[in-house]
Amino acid sequence: MGFAMVPSCARGDLAFENGLNGGRLFVSDSDQALRSATGPNNSSRVVVVDPQTGHVTPFISNLPTGDHPVEQFAFKDGWIYWSQGSTTNSGVVGRDNGGGANQPDIPCQDIVLSNNVFDSGGGVKTSGYSPFGTQRPGATVKAFEGALHHGVCDGAILRARLDSAFPDTTIQPYSWGYRNGYAIRFSPRNHALQGQLLVGEDGPDERGARPSNGAPENLQLAVPDKDGTPDYHGWPDQYGFLPTTAAVYNPIGGPGDDLCVPDPSNPPSMCTPASLALILSQDVPIKPVLAFPPQEITAPLATEAPDSSFTGIDFVPNSFVRGSVKPGAALYSLEGDFGFSAGNGTPETGHEVKLINFSAPGKPIELEISRFAHNDNFEQAFISPNNVHGLNRPTNVRMGPDGCAWVADYGAVRDFGQSSPESRFVGASNGPLVQIPGTGVIWRICPQ
Repeated sequence: MGFAMVPSCARGDLAFENGLNGGRLFVSDSDQALRSATGPNNSSRVVVVDPQTGHVTPFISNLPTGDHPVEQFAFKDGWIYWSQGSTTNSGVVGRDNGGGANQPDIPCQDIVLSNNVFDSGGGVKTSGYSPFGTQRPGATVKAFEGALHHGVCDGAILRARLDSAFPDTTIQPYSWGYRNGYAIRFSPRNHALQGQLLVGEDGPDERGARPSNGAPENLQLAVPDKDGTPDYHGWPDQYGFLPTTAAVYNPIGGPGDDLCVPDPSNPPSMCTPASLALILSQDVPIKPVLAFPPQEITAPLATEAPDSSFTGIDFVPNSFVRGSVKPGAALYSLEGDFGFSAGNGTPETGHEVKLINFSAPGKPIELEISRFAHNDNFEQAFISPNNVHGLNRPTNVRMGPDGCAWVADYGAVRDFGQSSPESRFVGASNGPLVQIPGTGVIWRICPQ
């Protein structure tokens, strides 16, 4: 017995509060386009949508936006949980954030900034957790600075009461120190993870005022401290298991770097030689944003390859267990790179669904990770020289009431072209991450 995968017809989420049993339909929403200055800051929100009429009722408004708005949902014990991604790529507002117009990150606890400031060129230097062009070395930044509600911060998992008439007054940070803890799902209670929240975190890109190369994606376990304060996972000064000062994360120069002066005739960086030299002198090594961590850092359970991009996690029911899929297993989707850096690995990482098998409940946590569903060349199928048809950019995976895994595939896009020159966007009227019409699909993967 195996599995069959067939097609059935922006990153965000919609979810029923009672899962497959229905209830209110919650949807994430933002008025600001990704990494652009169109739309106001703090415009992200959680809304309730009537699936019969389409009527939209705001649940919590005025949440941070920028690089990452409100994203995925999870529900447990009367609370709604959501991933509130960072407003920047690496803790510093750069020209990649709406030309500097987007809002800075908001800490969940008091932090102390390092003395480092980060160069965007043109005489503009910026401290972390500060507006573009603002320098405040060594300053203390209070928890929730810049938020429009108490308890709101970013690079975090937040939660609020489902039964409150004023849910914005119940917001709490549950876990933080993520660049983009996008994919979230609670494990079953009778599981090696003991009902805790599994988080698929997407690491930073080579772009902006604090670019990095080769930062991993992380599989994290969110477990708040016993006193109710959120645990802390190290971003923006730790990527995976290592500090950002580790040479493995040094930028190599690319078109998304603030200091890059574009020069298509100078691959692979696509920057003029002079600007590339400036990047390598100013941004190597990657300097810390904080003077010290606000608390002890919780390390990830595992890391995924750079640029693979977690987009969804779900635990499988017993009816899905067969062959390589063991009881308590989870599936997760990886969207793949966005062309900010050269493709990672041969075949290239991402554009697939993977399987995690866990140790038995009560035993030390062990993970076995393997490929589950992918196309033959691990890249966007639309640029395959062999005309391969298959997964392009899977952006979520959820188990359905039929016992099958449903995979939302955004389709093929144009991007910055660093990993695949064929996918590079061309022309002033075009741009990165725009879907190629006719390539999006919903896949259903069922046991056989």
